[in-house]
Amino acid sequence: MGATKTEHFTDKQNQIANLAKALGHPARVAIIEYLMGVDTCICGDIVNVLPLAQPTVSQHLKELKTAGLIKGNVEGNAICYCIDESGLEILQSYFKTVSGHLEQKKNNCC
Repeated sequence: MGATKTEHFTDKQNQIANLAKALGHPARVAIIEYLMGVDTCICGDIVNVLPLAQPTVSQHLKELKTAGLIKGNVEGNAICYCIDESGLEILQSYFKTVSGHLEQKKNNCC
C-alpha cells in the first residue's frame, strides 16, 4: 500500500480529514453525543453508557482528543473529558461553506 501523501494537501484539508476520520466510528459519535449532554465526566462514566470495554473506550477517547474534538483534564486519578469547541467550530465552518456552495449550485449541478 502506498503512502498517503498528505504533504500534497493543504493544512486545512488535512485538518478536516483528521477531524472527519475521528468521527468515522459510531462509538466516537456516541461519545461526542454523550459529552454534549453533560458538562464533564470521567472515563468510567463513558464506559458505563457504551457497550464497550474500558480499554476500547480509552482508545476512542484518545483518537477524539488527538483530533481536537475533545479535551481532558486530570483530576486526581481520573480524567474529566469535555467537548473541545475549537474542533467543532472548524467542522461547522467547513460544512457551512460546503452547504453554501451547494445552495448556490442547486440548479446548476449535473
